[in-house]
Amino acid sequence: MADGLLLRALFRGHLWATARLMPVLVGHRSFEAVLRWAPLRSPAPYRGLPSAYIVARVNRTVRHPWLMRDRRCLREGLLAHRFLSLAGFDPDLRFGVDPKSMHAPRMAAHCWVCLDGRPVVSDSLPGMVEIYRHHADATKARTV
Repeated sequence: MADGLLLRALFRGHLWATARLMPVLVGHRSFEAVLRWAPLRSPAPYRGLPSAYIVARVNRTVRHPWLMRDRRCLREGLLAHRFLSLAGFDPDLRFGVDPKSMHAPRMAAHCWVCLDGRPVVSDSLPGMVEIYRHHADATKARTV
């Protein structure tokens, strides 16, 4: 029991610190640099934590964003992917765009996380077309 409480406490501290640093370390970086926050392979120090617990803690940690307010789904997606991977899960980080926004001054984009093909953090928005899936399986980590 104590080991489980310690594991959850370490996880929450790590998640909190990572969420606070992310806006500074991700801001104004290339797509490839941003994806480094969602490692495809990682150790699993948080193995044993349920995926539902991880997703709930990520959502709680980012519910009042001070920074990255206009990129909330990216922050949630990167954190969820990272910490699900650190717990031994095999998540997909998916990206989509709204084709109607292609010629607008600012393109409408969105990201979400899936486990076993089901969305667990956010979901595809109406009108969005999936353009990239970030996944450890090389056949899935590709442009769609």
